[in-house]
Amino acid sequence: MSPAKIISQSPTTMESFPHIHDDPSTLSHSLDPFTVTTSTGFLPYLTSPTTLPDAFKPLMSLLDQLPVVKHDGTPGLLATYELGSHVEALPDLTDEVDKLVTADGAPDLYTIMAIFRDYSFVASSYLLEPCWKNWCTNPEGGYGLGRELLPKAVARPLYRAGQILDIPPFMSYAASYALFNYTLADPSKGLVYSNLRLVRAFERGLDPRSSEAGFILTHIDMVKDTPGLIKGALQVIDTLEQSGSRSDVNDGFREILASMEKIEAGMEDMWANSKPNEYLHFRVFIFGITSQSMFPNGVIYDGCEDNKPLHFRGESGANDSIIPLLDHLLQIPMPNTPLTKILHEFRAYRPLPHRTFLTHIRTKAEELGVCDFASKDTETAILFLRTLNHVRSFRWRHWLFAREYIIRRTPHPTATGGSPIVTWLPNQLSAVMEMMISIYDSVLAPCKAQGTNGYDGALQKQVEPMMELVRDQKEKLAKEVEKWCKERGV
Repeated sequence: MSPAKIISQSPTTMESFPHIHDDPSTLSHSLDPFTVTTSTGFLPYLTSPTTLPDAFKPLMSLLDQLPVVKHDGTPGLLATYELGSHVEALPDLTDEVDKLVTADGAPDLYTIMAIFRDYSFVASSYLLEPCWKNWCTNPEGGYGLGRELLPKAVARPLYRAGQILDIPPFMSYAASYALFNYTLADPSKGLVYSNLRLVRAFERGLDPRSSEAGFILTHIDMVKDTPGLIKGALQVIDTLEQSGSRSDVNDGFREILASMEKIEAGMEDMWANSKPNEYLHFRVFIFGITSQSMFPNGVIYDGCEDNKPLHFRGESGANDSIIPLLDHLLQIPMPNTPLTKILHEFRAYRPLPHRTFLTHIRTKAEELGVCDFASKDTETAILFLRTLNHVRSFRWRHWLFAREYIIRRTPHPTATGGSPIVTWLPNQLSAVMEMMISIYDSVLAPCKAQGTNGYDGALQKQVEPMMELVRDQKEKLAKEVEKWCKERGV
């Protein structure tokens, strides 16, 4: 007998997301490129454009000259620290942004996103060029100070594009640096890693074999496997809302588990695709303004916000939507700390469709009681626990990346997004470990002790080694954080 239907008060998935099951090739460019579908997941519905409309030729010309190593292998403007004067000579093309419309007169959000991406590359390069020079010429001396004024010809069109797209006017993970910054070498071969190429880069990323390219393309390779994640999450939510069939909910979790296996396999390739000892070479350019020593007074966007200094968080893989989706679906409680506040601030830097979709999942999970439903059945509880375990292993691997790529190699105290480099990731990682232990202790441990409710030997083999690893990592993480904090005087 199926469980009773759970009543939900908020709009259904189809009411909120009418394009969720559409063929991405049929979607209008008037839709945000990050409109979520079960075919493309969290990737844009089309790969990003590699060229801009003719009015933006001065911008494209500058971008071609910008990287440390250009597409033809010769040194670019950042190689000789000569970008600044070229940026200051750009014409102000703000009015051209508003002319980008589709046939029906609606804003062409697909093209405007490309404009946003390209101006954000110029903005970050310009603001951080002095820091790049300091790091190259005297790495022991730190980054020094960035520029405090973004010229009107970059500030105004970037700000306007951000207004239209409803995202902060600064380089972000999805809209600029990673997910809207790739194309395919051969469209017929599709989204295989060897076929991915960057559109824009700071250092050597136009060479697909470089560590900069590997760092970005690995993220794209991971996100390409999110359609199953979307399908699984919707199956859990929609089933609880419509029928309450436990077997269908369980199948939804299985879909999520299958996707996370692929995503984490792609994530593990980071070690080979982007060398830890080369990450700091291009990291300079993805720092933000907020909580960074390079911008103690913020940055003035000339011609915007009455020329008041502005503060934006920098590009960060933490702005990806994979783990936030699972945080919301699984109702993982985060500690009430300043570190969690930063986690919430990062939400604003995701594309609007991602934010809307994640909010929908969070609201529905709370209304329908996903965690409570899972806890009332042994099989569902184990699937739920295994899904939590992927959040743990993803965050654990992210911690290892932070440790090996950054913490061991630089004393700079903040990550690119402005979070404390040592303590921020452990804040979230500890939360999921605590929840796993709580679910196990309250639901599965009693079944094990009593030998009831289907918790047989086969299921124990799935759960017990997993929980042993969780407890070991929890202890190890606490020791590592204490060690790094002590060494850094945090």
